[in-house]
Amino acid sequence: MGKAWSKEVSGYTLVQQKFKMDPFDKSLFLFSGRKHDRLKALLFEGDGFVLLYKRLENGKFQWPDTPEEVLDLSRQQLRWLLEGLCINQPKAVKKITAKSCI
Repeated sequence: MGKAWSKEVSGYTLVQQKFKMDPFDKSLFLFSGRKHDRLKALLFEGDGFVLLYKRLENGKFQWPDTPEEVLDLSRQQLRWLLEGLCINQPKAVKKITAKSCI
């Protein structure tokens, strides 16, 4: 992410050009700097964009190893990431759906 975000006023061009995605979609787009101690988020709410920024005072975010890859995170994975945990928690109990029970 690095310089590209700092040059963008709103960040939506980065979503469109680099990731070929629609920034007006109902998605939360997350970006991390090289040090992984900061996260920036972009969300369109219908009448404008919301820009969020979080910096950890100690430690780093457990950012996925594939910086060029787009990942679809669950709410639980987002919470883990924002808490400084890895998005893949092998000991977490996996939720089941009715289809997987039958």
